[in-house]
Amino acid sequence: MACPICDKKTIAEFRPFCSRRCGNLDLGKWLDGGYAIPSTDPDDLDDLTDALEKAAEDPDLPRLS
Repeated sequence: MACPICDKKTIAEFRPFCSRRCGNLDLGKWLDGGYAIPSTDPDDLDDLTDALEKAAEDPDLPRLS
């Protein structure tokens, strides 16, 4: 089995990756939204806008300083 990041042979300890580095690179892609499927549905944008506006008005949510 080849590592999905660099195509090197996988190591059992890090499977399906060849190293911790490749596993962390993959995790970074997930966290940054690199694997997200883009949507062109206008309802999704409306829902996001509504949720962001509601969150901005919530006094109980922590704020970035």
